[in-house]
Amino acid sequence: MDGHRLKIGNIEAAVPVIQGGMGVGISLGNLAGAVAKVGGIGVISAAQIGFREPDFDSDTKAANLRAIRKEYEKARAIAPDGIIGFNLMVAMRHYEEYVQAAVEAGADIIISGAGLPTELPKIAGESDVKLSPIVSTEKSAKVILKYWGKKYGRMPDLLVIEGPKAGGHLGFTREQLKEYGKDESYDQEIRRILYTVKIYEEQYQCKIPVALGGGIENYEQAMHAFSLGADAIQVATRFVTTKECDADIRYKEAYIKAEEQDIAIVKSPVGMPGRAIMNPFMKRVMSGERIPHSPCHQCLYSCNPAEIPYCITDALIHAAKGEVDDALLFCGAHAYKAKRLETVKEVVASLLSERV
Repeated sequence: MDGHRLKIGNIEAAVPVIQGGMGVGISLGNLAGAVAKVGGIGVISAAQIGFREPDFDSDTKAANLRAIRKEYEKARAIAPDGIIGFNLMVAMRHYEEYVQAAVEAGADIIISGAGLPTELPKIAGESDVKLSPIVSTEKSAKVILKYWGKKYGRMPDLLVIEGPKAGGHLGFTREQLKEYGKDESYDQEIRRILYTVKIYEEQYQCKIPVALGGGIENYEQAMHAFSLGADAIQVATRFVTTKECDADIRYKEAYIKAEEQDIAIVKSPVGMPGRAIMNPFMKRVMSGERIPHSPCHQCLYSCNPAEIPYCITDALIHAAKGEVDDALLFCGAHAYKAKRLETVKEVVASLLSERV
């Protein structure tokens, strides 16, 4: 893939690697800046991004809005000429204000999933920020492309396809996860999504670059994604065990220590399936124990604090701080393959060159 660049409208990444957004506090300004510095697209997760701010408990929204700018400026200082974006979940409360804060901070691109970002073009307004919805199925791709075309007369600047081997919350039901359990099964879904994209490209006379993510952790998998027709790959888990990742070293070590049998599909407190490393905390949850939690930090629309078995904000903050026995340790399907700490530069090189 030497010389293969990713063009998104009038911006261009030197290497076709997008670092996936990981919250809470896993992909912040340091990791995003490091990825952008080596020519990829660095992505800051805005999910409860202000968890280290002094007023996070008393005024979560203000803390998050302030941290969006701070983390962007941190990344931009590392990569003055790099491409830096934000991952923003549609399911977040105050989504619109967080999108606007990312735009005002100077983001080059906003990647948005955990629901279909139908109103993202309206929220972003006339700004130059590139907009990228995340889809997982042909059906969701058709819905977002048709809606954006009909309502806004425009197409996404980039489309991210996130497959069933991704980490964190997954855009599939448990039944779909079983259906797409074999690579060749989901390959067919990818081809259907790409065919849909081609139809809309012809209709709107534009290029919609596509990034494929979910379980991509080596050169062979990256090349397979490109052979299917992807313009770029989105990679998250491989970047956790880098020296530049914003997470605590104990979080990174949990990946390095994990065995294949330790990785499981779990149910998050908001009812969505996700992939995580089994640990004492998750065993307590799966045994039916209700974990006491902090006052609500207004993270997701679908959460009812009175009914949840544990607080996902609390559990993910514990993870970012390295309190791994009391944490939800989200990860991708191949997290157990991490054996050592690497640099971002080494990870990108290993994904794009068989000579590494």
